Amino acid sequence: MDDNRLRSLIEGSDLDGLVRFIDARVDARDWSGLVEVRDRCREAVDRGKQVWGAAHFAEYRLALDAPGELAASVVVPGAGRFGLGPLWEVAASTHPWTELGPHLSDPASRAFVAHERAIRGERLQAPDIDPRIVDVPHHLEPWEPRYPVAVYRSDRADFPERDVPELDWLELPRVVERGEPDEAVDGLLELVRPWIDDSSGRGEGIALEGSAPDAIRALGPRRVRAAEVGFADALAVMVWTGASGGAYGRRRGTPAGRAAAWWAVASVLGMEDDWPPDPAALGREAATLRWWIWDPGDRVGGWNFHLAIEDPEEGLAWAVTAVDWK
Repeated sequence: MDDNRLRSLIEGSDLDGLVRFIDARVDARDWSGLVEVRDRCREAVDRGKQVWGAAHFAEYRLALDAPGELAASVVVPGAGRFGLGPLWEVAASTHPWTELGPHLSDPASRAFVAHERAIRGERLQAPDIDPRIVDVPHHLEPWEPRYPVAVYRSDRADFPERDVPELDWLELPRVVERGEPDEAVDGLLELVRPWIDDSSGRGEGIALEGSAPDAIRALGPRRVRAAEVGFADALAVMVWTGASGGAYGRRRGTPAGRAAAWWAVASVLGMEDDWPPDPAALGREAATLRWWIWDPGDRVGGWNFHLAIEDPEEGLAWAVTAVDWK
């Protein structure tokens, strides 16, 4: 490693040059050199140099590309706060549990990595994780879809959505009497809490006696694009939403989004008092509801959540709308 070059880049606060220097260390598989870059950038930050971004980028590349033990060393609480995503998710996107798990001492990091690996299809051999941290099963239930997962690259991250049926225009019925928000509305809006609290988003929900189109109409629109979907498609949309931080909020990750979606479904079904619910019962009861994806036809930005749910047996319905933008 060119020590003089690194010193010059740090003292000059040359972030572009430091990014290229870090990329070169990764290309050379020089992991000790990459750790040194991270440490020296941290030391320079303490001296007032504006190179904290380079230190974070070095840790990101360690989590993404380094061997398991070294990748696990940067997976600590709060890591990746200002990056593309939490470092436990970054590391878990490219390393199996057998490479990371033995080197993770923080209980929360172990739990999130284990759940992320299970969501990605890895069959874990009874990992020693605290079930209270992510209080849903660390394996996918038969009724769950394969969730789209984050794809981290050297210079960007992609957070793909599950494909849903094409939406068709729907004329909504007359306005019906609005009900009061209930526990189900609260549970659904928790999916977008980072959008509202930590970003520039807004959200609203409604509960009433009637149908899903009635609930959507009660939110204001007279005409929307909508499609009735199966529970699996609706669940995938909820999980994607709950994992996202929106435009400016911190990304929570797919395991957190999945737990939040389970809670929202349990709230709709009135099963939140018996948490965590019986997975088979949750899936069975959720399949009896009618699920609708919709939007007002004037989407703004890349963060939108529009869902309506109908319980035909009870004659109840719920609808939520949330948007965030840059």
